[in-house]
Amino acid sequence: MARVLVVDDANFMRVTLSTILQKESHDVVGEAGDGAEAVKLYKELNPDLVTMDITMPIMNGIDAIKEIKSFDPHATIIVCSAMGQQKVVVEAIESGAKDFIVKPFDESQVLETVNRFLK
Repeated sequence: MARVLVVDDANFMRVTLSTILQKESHDVVGEAGDGAEAVKLYKELNPDLVTMDITMPIMNGIDAIKEIKSFDPHATIIVCSAMGQQKVVVEAIESGAKDFIVKPFDESQVLETVNRFLK
């Protein structure tokens, strides 16, 4: 069981992802609707894993990844992106994300990706 921070500006995406993770007995310790809130919560909660949307208001996912990685180089961050955003996903990986999950979420794909980094 991992402590997970779910970051997405769309509430229904946070709820969907949280539900998938909780069914697998992961503990969703926090949710953020933008990158700035994600960085703040990461510092407070120190989660085992972060799922990070890319396109968000205030601070986007790429900048949030860079900021989190700057003070915790071992942070495990998985990017969530829509199909057709390959360029952005590559930038996220180069910024320190470990992997990506494609929206709309496929439950087995989400769990396979998350569990790969929690062993």
